[in-house]
Amino acid sequence: MATPVVLPVQGQSVETCFLVAWLKQPGDTVTQGEALAEVETDKASFEVESPCDGTLLVHFFPVEADIPVLTTMAAVGEPGEDASGLAPDGVAESATPAEEAPVAESAPAAVEAAAPVAVAAPGDGLSRISPRARQTAAVRGLAATGLAGSGPEGRILERDVLAAAASGTVAAAASGGDLSQAGSGIGGRVTRADLAASAAAAPVVATSAVVAEIADEVEEIPIKGIRKLIGERMHASLANSAQLTLSRTAPGGPLLAMRKRFKGSNEALGLNRITVNDLMLFATAKALTAVPELNATVGDNKIRRTKQVHLAFAVDTNRGLMVPVIRNADTLSLAQLSERAKTLAVGCIEGGVQADDLQGGTFTVSNLGGFGIEQFTPVLNTPQVGILGVGGIKLEPVRQGGEVVFEDRVSLSLTIDHMVVDGAPAARFLATLADNLADLDVLLAL
Repeated sequence: MATPVVLPVQGQSVETCFLVAWLKQPGDTVTQGEALAEVETDKASFEVESPCDGTLLVHFFPVEADIPVLTTMAAVGEPGEDASGLAPDGVAESATPAEEAPVAESAPAAVEAAAPVAVAAPGDGLSRISPRARQTAAVRGLAATGLAGSGPEGRILERDVLAAAASGTVAAAASGGDLSQAGSGIGGRVTRADLAASAAAAPVVATSAVVAEIADEVEEIPIKGIRKLIGERMHASLANSAQLTLSRTAPGGPLLAMRKRFKGSNEALGLNRITVNDLMLFATAKALTAVPELNATVGDNKIRRTKQVHLAFAVDTNRGLMVPVIRNADTLSLAQLSERAKTLAVGCIEGGVQADDLQGGTFTVSNLGGFGIEQFTPVLNTPQVGILGVGGIKLEPVRQGGEVVFEDRVSLSLTIDHMVVDGAPAARFLATLADNLADLDVLLAL
């Protein structure tokens, strides 16, 4: 009996996953634990493994589908076994290996027959040509406006231009060949001989005319997967909360001095990898214990203040923004917090982070200072009620006594949900954090 491949649950808040790719195709032999598909949530990507040895019989979902958790994605069993009974409600079963074989064998012939691209009626205009196809035609000196395209609603794509150029059914733009007349080929196709005869009597088109048709090349990137879910979360955050941002600067010199001392310390101590961001996370965790109004989440008309600080921090990955959580950050030493932060960041970047590590945060820190950003307005990571934006460190004038001196200052921007947090506790939090940064030596001794 065929065995279902079920999409596992990825944390309590995950309801659906985006199917990135099938790593195995129907008919492939698979072993238990072997990766069959890659899926992703709004926070992480992971692989779905085969539950047993056998043959992958069928895919029940196409790539780029949003699949509810605990849904059967595919089936594994004996070759030729019927798995239609495992198909989820409302989902049509895809072709089995036996059905795919004739299609695969006939595909080359179909492609070969379709290679000569038919000439369309004149006057179709440039709107039916993709920018990439138009540029390819211009670079090759071809008049692509007369082609029949294979894209949606007959849109001319780059592959149509290349196929037509290879088959000789498209004229060089500079030749002035008339594509509006029927050709001498099969079905009235225009051949090279037709183009040569037409070109002999036609004026030469200036190169500038070809260049004038070149449009900007635009790469279209579908909004899907993590990018789509991030957008939805950010929009919902702004729509469902009253966000207010308070900004100030704090002493940055102690951060730089402490980082310099750690970097030059004995490697055996394990402190030389501690970064400015680690110090900022450490100081933030301590400030949250002093101002618990900010260490909270909101939902169901209730504010939930958590005694423990589960500190989330933003990580830039090639799949989009990810926000892992350092559990009980307020109880960790600086070295422990630094090591945990690095482990989580690497997991996000390389794709090995666990779903449980991406939820349950009570406060978030987003540090863009390393990118040269001086100040920004962070968006709440709901249901949290506070997020700290950290900018760069720069020299600023500060009054000391009766004179003005320059010192390193770091920019801090705190966004709160003003429906549940007032400005006064937010200001106290920033003041406490600034004091922590000014007295890092004392903070580490506590």
